[in-house]
Amino acid sequence: MTNLLIGEYEHTLDEKKRISLPKAFRTGLGKRVVMTRGLDNCLFVFSREAWDTFAMKMQSLSFANADTRGFNRFMLSGAAEVDVDGVGRILIPDHQKSFAGLRKRVVFTGVSDRVEIWDAERWGTYKRKIDRNADKLAQKLGEIGAL
Repeated sequence: MTNLLIGEYEHTLDEKKRISLPKAFRTGLGKRVVMTRGLDNCLFVFSREAWDTFAMKMQSLSFANADTRGFNRFMLSGAAEVDVDGVGRILIPDHQKSFAGLRKRVVFTGVSDRVEIWDAERWGTYKRKIDRNADKLAQKLGEIGAL
């Protein structure tokens, strides 16, 4: 199992589209990561190990189903392998920066086996919505036996 990635960190995107990975995430992610379009207009960042596990799950789904094909295309075609440089920075590809609407202030969130990269303003809006609905979400998860 990969390291548990947790926490929230704000950083600044430089003019060359580079950003420093939070130190707390560097060990768990490694020197080469896979970054792709995520849900809710953020980016997902996986270690190679976590990406391989995720990709295998995607490959096991039937391509006869249109929703499966669409989701595979969304996740896999938007992916890029990214090197972490000697000082812990990654370069965000243009298509991913545009997809996530990243501007200067960026938030990294640890979400178990992946890190998400959000535009800080978009993250604030999303987080307030989730905070307001946390009790309802917990109840729904309890009803399906997840909690």
